Amino acid sequence: MADYVYGPGRTHLFVPGPVNIPDPVIRAMSRNNEDYRSPAIPALTKTLLEDVKQIFKTTTGTPFMFPTTGTGAWESALTNTLSPGDRIVSFSLGQFSLLWIDQQQRLGFSVDVIESDWGYGADLAALETRLRGDSGHTIKAVCIVHNETATGVTNDLHAVRKLLDAYRHPALLLVDGVSSICALDFRMDEWGVDVALTGSQKALSLPTGLGIVCASPKALEAAKTAKSVRVFFDWKDYLKFYKMGTYWPYTPSIQLLYGLRAGLDLIFEEGLENVIKRHARLGAATRLAVEAWGLKNCTQKEENFSDTVTAVVVPAYIDSSEIVKHAWKRYNLSLGLGLNKVAGKVFRIGHLGNLNDLQLLGCLSGVEMVLKDIGYPVKLGSGVAAAAAYLSNSTPLIPSRI
Repeated sequence: MADYVYGPGRTHLFVPGPVNIPDPVIRAMSRNNEDYRSPAIPALTKTLLEDVKQIFKTTTGTPFMFPTTGTGAWESALTNTLSPGDRIVSFSLGQFSLLWIDQQQRLGFSVDVIESDWGYGADLAALETRLRGDSGHTIKAVCIVHNETATGVTNDLHAVRKLLDAYRHPALLLVDGVSSICALDFRMDEWGVDVALTGSQKALSLPTGLGIVCASPKALEAAKTAKSVRVFFDWKDYLKFYKMGTYWPYTPSIQLLYGLRAGLDLIFEEGLENVIKRHARLGAATRLAVEAWGLKNCTQKEENFSDTVTAVVVPAYIDSSEIVKHAWKRYNLSLGLGLNKVAGKVFRIGHLGNLNDLQLLGCLSGVEMVLKDIGYPVKLGSGVAAAAAYLSNSTPLIPSRI
């Protein structure tokens, strides 16, 4: 089938999700439906459940693969571990943390919101104040977005865990890892994360449609007494079918399961640590390009720079949405819009998933042409040169081709 709006050549997809899908994954998904009650699908599912634990870096966690988006994974994390009226501390620092807070409030939890200006990380001093004052342990969970995609801010999860431990606080630590897991350093067991979640359309490089949740033993214990209503997202139903060896309480997406198998195989072939290092290189190269253009990163502190998305602040006389529109209309390049408080003020370059240096340099070249077209005084080749100089000095040989 032809593209709905045709453009010659390859579409350059550089939004921070959904991302490019590698050809082996597309081929793996190009298959007919199967009976999910046959022996084949449970056997496939069993291997997937074991292997997704590796991307969370857990040996003790229990994963659940829901046919849903990250929003559904959020709901699963909350409703399985908490009861209506429970007090949650939640950080607001960008559009996606804001949306999760909205969901928490609509599900009936008492949400204590810690606000940060957009572009800054989570205010851990404010969290410490709340923990210090909560000798009665009324806080039942701390919710945090690891990587805020709207602003390109990565938060320090280890620091959150150290605070909880310092005050010997039993609150659950619930983490949105949608745009971080499988791209940024994430250590579920080591950092004491109780529920972590991600979506298939981000660093896993699959189509949207799988929300993957991983629960610690402590979270599974909390689920036994949590009184929130849940049906579709109920862990208990999944655990019952796990015990039976059939794994699915309802029909899964067969094609996505085969795609996930192929996607994980690619990640493991490259090596998860190498995947994380590759994202670090691509993030650093993008930031060098932005600096060479004379533009600013939305993220205010280097410690919070994201290696999966860079939000670029434009001068006040430019509407960043025009950059995004022009890139798509003229160069078949898709960039991320500025959202909510930063709408019109930033555009976003996604650099996550199955992506290499030359693909990124093509994107940066396109951004330069767009900036020139709309009247920003950019020197063509400046950002590309800065990124290329860094990458040529830091990119290793492809391990499988040595």
